[in-house]
Amino acid sequence: MKLLQTKPSADGFAMPGEFEPHQATVMIWPVRPGTWREGAEPAQKVFAEIAGIIASQEKVYLLAGADVYQQVKKTFAAEGNIRVLEIETDDAWARDVAPTFVRRGGVVRGISWCFNAWGGEYDGLYADYISDDMAAERICEETGLECYDAYPFVLEGGAIHTDGEGTLVVTESCLLSAGRNPDLSKEEIEQRLKEYLGIQKIIWLPDGIYGDETNGHVDNMCAFTAPGEVVLAWTEDREDPQYALSQKALSVLERERDAKGRALKVKKLLIPKRPICIRAEHLETMTFAPGEMSRSDGDRLAASYVNYYVCNAGVLVPQFGDENDSAAVEVLQSCFPEKKIYPVETTEILLGGGNIHCITQQIPSTEHGREGGSL
Repeated sequence: MKLLQTKPSADGFAMPGEFEPHQATVMIWPVRPGTWREGAEPAQKVFAEIAGIIASQEKVYLLAGADVYQQVKKTFAAEGNIRVLEIETDDAWARDVAPTFVRRGGVVRGISWCFNAWGGEYDGLYADYISDDMAAERICEETGLECYDAYPFVLEGGAIHTDGEGTLVVTESCLLSAGRNPDLSKEEIEQRLKEYLGIQKIIWLPDGIYGDETNGHVDNMCAFTAPGEVVLAWTEDREDPQYALSQKALSVLERERDAKGRALKVKKLLIPKRPICIRAEHLETMTFAPGEMSRSDGDRLAASYVNYYVCNAGVLVPQFGDENDSAAVEVLQSCFPEKKIYPVETTEILLGGGNIHCITQQIPSTEHGREGGSL
C-alpha cells in the first residue's frame, strides 16, 4: 500500500484517549520460543481468554504467522467477533508494533513508526525485527485504513499515553534512550510527537517501572483514566527500588498542568507487594535466538497494575496472585464506575516481559460512520 507522507496534525487528525469507544482491538498470537515458555501454550490460554472478553464487546483482529494461521483460525472459528489475519510478526506485543491510530471526525488512520525491538543495535531485545517493523503497514492494509509513514522516527505504542484532549505523558528513560532517536534533541522529539499525534502538551516523567526491559514504557507507570485524571504505579515500601521512581513521577505530576490548564488528579495504584521474579523452571523451556536478550534466574519482572486495558464496556485488570490484586481492582473500579472489571490472572504474560496493555492495541470508533476504512 502507498503510505501517506503528510503529518496527521496538519491533516486535522489527533490521537483519542484510550478510554474512548473502540471499533476493534488488535492482538497477536504468541509463539516466540525466547519469550514464552513451554511452547507458548500457557500464554496462549491467557491470550485466548483476553481475546474472548474483548470480543464480547468489540471486534478483535488476531494476527498469526503462516505456520500457525490455519491452527489459530480453527481455534477461534466459533468466535464470530474474532477475525484471524495472516500477518507475520516477530513476537506478540501488539501495542508496540501495531499502528498508533488517529482520528478526524469519522475517519480513522494509522501511523507506522520505525520499530527496532526497543533499542536496535544499542540495547534491543532481539536482532531480527523486520516482520515487526512491517506489521503496522500490513494491519492497515488488511483493515482498509490509510496509514502515515513516520519512518525513521522510532517509537512504540506503549511509550505514549494521551488524554484525548491534547496532553501526552511519556518517560525520559524511554524516549531519550540511546537506542531510539539519538540524533534528535528532546525538543525535536516533542515536535515529532505533536506533528503526528495532534498533541499540544507533553508531560515527561523521569522513569518507568523498575526493571522494565523497554527502558521504561509509560504504560507500566502512568495512564490517563479520564481527561485530567491519571493512575500512577506506587509503593509505600521505601526499600523497594520502585519507591524513588514513583516519588519522582508524583512530583512531576503534581506540578504540571495539562493542555487545558488543569491540575492533574492522581490516584496511586500499588504495585504487587512481593516482587515477581523469573525462575529457573520458567527458563528451562525457553530457547533464545542469536542476538536475543536472555534472562536469568531471579530477574525481577516489571509487574504493574497500570498495564490494564480498557474495552468498550469493561476494564481488564492484571492479577498476579498477590495481596494487592484486590486493591487494584477497587481503584480501577473507582476510575471506571460505569464499566465492568475483569480481573485476569496474567503472570504468564508477565513472564514474557509485559502484560495486558502490551498485547492489545485499540482501533478507535468513528463518529460519523465508517468513512476512511472498511472495518
